[in-house]
Amino acid sequence: QVQLVESGGGLVQAGGSLRLSCVASGRTFSSNAIAMGWFRQAPGKEREFVGVIRWSTYYADSVKGRFTISRDNAKNTVYLEMNSLKTEDTAVYYCAAHRGGSFYYTGNYDYWGQGTQVTVSS
Repeated sequence: QVQLVESGGGLVQAGGSLRLSCVASGRTFSSNAIAMGWFRQAPGKEREFVGVIRWSTYYADSVKGRFTISRDNAKNTVYLEMNSLKTEDTAVYYCAAHRGGSFYYTGNYDYWGQGTQVTVSS
């Protein structure tokens, strides 16, 4: 059974930083050929693309320059480093394994974690 487990969320002041982790088990995603994405969902809003890592990284405009995705294939883990956090970054953050097609569409991801809450206070 494939599992993705996110961790590292919490409460942080605006301007602060957090590092989220996503550990995969049950199947290896430890290949740069497999795209792993990060999404987020704020209350009352749709889940939105944050970024993805495959051979390269791609980010939503809203986080470009502040967020960085990396991976440690030996640990089957993907990271989301978030700096200069803003109150509008408050959301539940999810990692997911991409199966094909557009990176930006949630339906193109096979497996999802349970999410980790990030709250940015002003």
